[in-house]
Amino acid sequence: MNKTSIVRNIFDAKRIVVKIGSSLLVDTNTGLLRTTWLRALAQDIKRFRDRGQEIIIVSSGAVALGRNYLDIQSPELRLEEKQAAAAAGMVRLAHAYQEAFESYRITIAQILLTRDDSENRRRYLNARSTLMTLLKLGSIPLINENDTVATEEIRFGDNDRLAARVGAMISADLLILLSDIDGLYSSDPNKNSNAKLVPEVSDITMEIESMAGEAQSNLSSGGMVTKILAAKECLAAGCSMLIAKGSEVNPLLAIENEAKCTWFRPNGTPYTARKKWIASTLKPIGSFVVDMGAIDALKKGKSLLPAGVISIIGEFQRGDSIAIETTEGIEIGRGLSAYSSNDAQLIMGHKSREIYEILGYHGRDELIHRDDLVLN
Repeated sequence: MNKTSIVRNIFDAKRIVVKIGSSLLVDTNTGLLRTTWLRALAQDIKRFRDRGQEIIIVSSGAVALGRNYLDIQSPELRLEEKQAAAAAGMVRLAHAYQEAFESYRITIAQILLTRDDSENRRRYLNARSTLMTLLKLGSIPLINENDTVATEEIRFGDNDRLAARVGAMISADLLILLSDIDGLYSSDPNKNSNAKLVPEVSDITMEIESMAGEAQSNLSSGGMVTKILAAKECLAAGCSMLIAKGSEVNPLLAIENEAKCTWFRPNGTPYTARKKWIASTLKPIGSFVVDMGAIDALKKGKSLLPAGVISIIGEFQRGDSIAIETTEGIEIGRGLSAYSSNDAQLIMGHKSREIYEILGYHGRDELIHRDDLVLN
């Protein structure tokens, strides 16, 4: 991942989340999948992959496909009807993606998330680990909200914010929201012919929020309001975001060719945002007391290994924030533990190659990886 520069164009990004709206995938008149459009998208994404860019897709469309398949005529779906439509539509949506991408020998792996998966710490870590592993294995994660089980209390309600949360979760460089509108306008362009496209936004002010309108399609669950909320999450995570029109075939190629869109630019990168989050947002609930060898290694940018830990204070779980202290009790940094306090107690003072023999499973070589660590 690029640790220093902010994404200025689509070619700069190393890890990209692409969010696709229902009205792009599903024909509003027939309720059927736009297969030609999806195949063209697969062609676009193959080109990205050939450049070495990692892609994650957050796709709407399951409910729209499912309600057509189940012949649900209600204009406003009750929660149980939406869950039923999602269950039927999800199978067809995943199969459609698989068929579109298989000619390019690209593996699609489906993941269904709820808001709780991004807010519960252990579930967040498990979801992040799965996503990162899929990317490492060369697969494209296909993500949707788990509408079949989610209640109103644990739903995102729209895939714009889900995509932003996923982008933050995996430290993405860029989120592309493919929509039925080509960007943020000064006012609703459907109502005001003098509305002007806003090409770039660096701060979500009240003026920017006032420009947001309503959803442009009866198949959409969000509108510009949800896109602005997504932009807030992206900017806080150091992730760039752009809104672009996706209705024509090869929508990503159009962006590469400088089609109209709105860019949201953060002040930092995902790397710096994550470091700031570790340093100032999370409160440590335990401590690793380390020796001088470990301190010297940390100052050189190394990770904290079990061999350098003398003692452990507190009870904690994998992923919790931990202070790093000298034998005099001085905090020299903090980070996210790769192990629970129970397992850390067992492996402290040992070489990393001994971890499997001691714990009986392959964990990380480090107690705190350098990417999850900040020195004072």
